[in-house]
Amino acid sequence: MKITDPISDMLTRIRNGNTANKPQVSMPSSKVLVEVARVMKEEGYIEGYVVEDTVPQKTLTVTLKYGEKRAKIIRGIKRVSKPGRRIYSKAEDLPRVLGGLGIAIISTSKGMMCDRDARKLGVGGEVICYVW
Repeated sequence: MKITDPISDMLTRIRNGNTANKPQVSMPSSKVLVEVARVMKEEGYIEGYVVEDTVPQKTLTVTLKYGEKRAKIIRGIKRVSKPGRRIYSKAEDLPRVLGGLGIAIISTSKGMMCDRDARKLGVGGEVICYVW
């Protein structure tokens, strides 16, 4: 089955797995999804991720992270830029999620990064999603 918006599918799988207290979630892999997972791992929202070589397509497995007594690390996750409406932002206009408590994942000309790193480098780009 062809997925129209793989990033939205990934975020929904992570949101649903987190709500159900699953240890990990799997999805079809792509370079963009691996980069989103890398940024989420660097920022401490997920435990890790693994790309497995399966047939007919590679599989991305994301290991979710929980605190003490299964407290959720990811409180919310929201897709911003969609296939029907792309949202771009300049470096100085990058959004702050919950006053800096969350992150915005930005796709820039220098790769996928969080809003703080994009501000430091002075680059803008497409706002992919918010995680808090």
